[in-house]
Amino acid sequence: MKLFCFLLLFCNALVGQNQYPKDYFRSPLDIPMQLSGNFGELRPNHFHAGFDYKTQQREGLSVYAAADGYVSRIKISTFGNGKTIYVTHPNGYTTVYAHLQKAVGSIQELIKRRQYEEKAFEVEIFLKPNQLVVTKGQLIALSGNTGASEGPHLHFEIRDSKTEFIINPIFFGFDSFLKDTKKPQVTAVYAFPLDNKTTVNQSLRPIPINLTLQKDGTYLADPVLANGKIGFGIIATDTDDVSFNKNGVFEVQAFYNGTPTYGYQFGTYSFDEMRYINVLIDYARYKKSQQRIQRLFRTTPFDLSIVKTDESNGVLSVLPNLSGTYRIEVADFFNNRTLITIPIAYDEKAAVIPKETTPSNYFIKAKKEYMFEKDNWTVTFPANTFYNDFDLNLSVANKVLTLHDDTVPVHSNFTIKVQDSTHTALEKEKMFLGRIEGGRISYNTTTVKENTFTTKVKILGKYGLVLDNVNPVVSIGKPIEGKWITTQKELKLSIYDALSGIKSYNAYLNDQWILMEYDNKTRLLTHDFSDGVVAEGANILKVIVVDQMGNSTTFETHFFRSQIIK
Repeated sequence: MKLFCFLLLFCNALVGQNQYPKDYFRSPLDIPMQLSGNFGELRPNHFHAGFDYKTQQREGLSVYAAADGYVSRIKISTFGNGKTIYVTHPNGYTTVYAHLQKAVGSIQELIKRRQYEEKAFEVEIFLKPNQLVVTKGQLIALSGNTGASEGPHLHFEIRDSKTEFIINPIFFGFDSFLKDTKKPQVTAVYAFPLDNKTTVNQSLRPIPINLTLQKDGTYLADPVLANGKIGFGIIATDTDDVSFNKNGVFEVQAFYNGTPTYGYQFGTYSFDEMRYINVLIDYARYKKSQQRIQRLFRTTPFDLSIVKTDESNGVLSVLPNLSGTYRIEVADFFNNRTLITIPIAYDEKAAVIPKETTPSNYFIKAKKEYMFEKDNWTVTFPANTFYNDFDLNLSVANKVLTLHDDTVPVHSNFTIKVQDSTHTALEKEKMFLGRIEGGRISYNTTTVKENTFTTKVKILGKYGLVLDNVNPVVSIGKPIEGKWITTQKELKLSIYDALSGIKSYNAYLNDQWILMEYDNKTRLLTHDFSDGVVAEGANILKVIVVDQMGNSTTFETHFFRSQIIK
């Protein structure tokens, strides 16, 4: 029955692929499709939600509506997806186009109008079906590098319009734009002892397993000798024939003596599930080495819908007088498969490699709520803040709270409070609870009530009260004071804040608010003179920048500009 249920789950996943229309959507770009990132790829704190199209290492490529529909949402943000357009289609799906340089036509006119109405660069607009209708192949934007993008590309998603579940675009016929004859690459296999007594190859800690390529193209692992409960994990990537870079794999399945034990396919999931990546992988190793080991077991169930598992959650019990064969299959959408066979046998030899030790003074059970009070600090962990039970290190020294370290993943917010009666009321207005990482301080939104500072966070580590009474820095690369700048198309300034970070920025030409776009990566504010606010002749520019603690800097200059270019 267990085998039947597991296979039924995977059969349902395969049938589900066929429910999507294959010829409804066109590619959003007119260039050959090359991907710098695919659906489900492992990213910091999330799975990748779509395709990242390469744009020939440049911006400004034409972006087209993938099908008939209407622009249902526009979001302009400094972070995340940057400038983003959402198009809802009559077939029940919504396509998303992100990291854009700019929209075009009536879409751009609406954005610019709303920005000047709200006097803000960052805006979000929701539209009704009859407001901004687009047709399949209509030019809607130019590709860019906005938001958290690390280089010019187009991020493209397909979502279910009702549920907002994101769906792998490959299901919609986008496989026809790719050629892929290459098997996924498994660069490492790890065996995990899952309790304090179990050894794997005489190790009490996770250990790599050597693989040997066979003549038939499969891999055979060196024997795993263990006792007790163990699990396995892999480091795996996939490459197609045209994109030339390593992306995520599509499907992973594990079997023990021919019986399915654990697997997942990157087909569809919700945004609420994204953070479970931190328990799908070996998070501690990722934080220490940046290696993402995809675990093929779970010690505590979690609500990631793509995971299909047996009753033991992929955990194997290696018992005396029993041996077995573990098989891992890693596949891409084109059914190129990498197969790994691992012989497993019982062994009771003593450990040679000891368990890693971490300083700790409390034991945390993930399903329970905890409150810790130490000196003037209070930390509250609601139930299910963590994925697994663990030994917590908590201490206070030199006015800094140490909450373990960031090798233990956190699923939901917990609360930190600190009492302070040593600073003045004016100083408290300029203070926040910051995370301290080496010489870097990260700002956290902090409330202050009398002597109590409170913040909610999702990362373990060191925390302390930070006083920020330093004004932001505003500068201009090429001085324009008293100069004619008729040939300049844009006006650029640099803004920066060393501690709490930029909260707001406003610019004025001759006391009239002007739009300045902010690029967080370059710290540049840019005004396009084509907005038509600049006056003929003399102009006075004023820019006011405010940080999260209310410190502000005002930059003023004047220049001359003619609208008539000879």
